[in-house]
Amino acid sequence: MKRFSTATWNGPGLTGHGLLASESKEINANSFTFDSRFKHGSGTNPEELLAAAYASDFAMKLSFVLGEAGFVPEDLEITCYIALENGAITSAHITVMAGNAEIPTIIWDESLRETEKNTPVGKTLNIPVSIERLP
Repeated sequence: MKRFSTATWNGPGLTGHGLLASESKEINANSFTFDSRFKHGSGTNPEELLAAAYASDFAMKLSFVLGEAGFVPEDLEITCYIALENGAITSAHITVMAGNAEIPTIIWDESLRETEKNTPVGKTLNIPVSIERLP
């Protein structure tokens, strides 16, 4: 399976602008600029998109891992923070919230470790990841 997205860029690095589109068209003409990446301007940026990819990958994999342990997760909410420092992606921090209090702590801990080791996006990034399960 192969998936694709396309980025176009017009103008110089500091003042130009770009547009993103994905194969599914779920991302379609989304803008990105220097300001959206480095100054919180409007539009998206590669780190935000990478965080979205990792969060969705983590949520889906965690659902499978918990299912294999005999638990059906409810209302999983995964937030991923990607750190960009000195021109490199250096780490990720993932927070996990779930509405399913019946899952024992040991199952949660094992499932989170298993998920961290086996998401395709996480394997590709190969950066330090911290995980926090919130109440």
